[in-house]
Amino acid sequence: MRPTLLILTVGIYLTLATVTTRAHHAFSSEFDANKPVDLKGAVSKLEWVNPHAWIHLDVKGPDGKVDTWMIEAGSPNVLLRRGFNKSMVTVGTIIRVKGFAAKSGLHKANGGEMTLPDGRTLLLTSPDSGAPETKK
Repeated sequence: MRPTLLILTVGIYLTLATVTTRAHHAFSSEFDANKPVDLKGAVSKLEWVNPHAWIHLDVKGPDGKVDTWMIEAGSPNVLLRRGFNKSMVTVGTIIRVKGFAAKSGLHKANGGEMTLPDGRTLLLTSPDSGAPETKK
């Protein structure tokens, strides 16, 4: 019975380790450090979830067309430690986000820093994500 329990335990552990590894990614696998973005718009949705929080931002282009961008941020825990909580940004809040666009060409970006209406700037990236620093 013991060998069966050991095999079962190892199998479960390996399955869980694979799921966790596949759920997280490095910056360079999805985003392009050569495609900086500087977006300003109204928050349309905030997803305060692990492993990354997401800010959905309605950005008006030069032609007047509004595109919704998905901005990837660090985990809620990282954001809380940096002084950002979900009540600071509600639907309709106008913010500015600097970051890097997705390689896919979709309206998706890795957020580097966010500027709130009162002028405060907060970092959005996770430590050790491989994301380059955004320049002010």
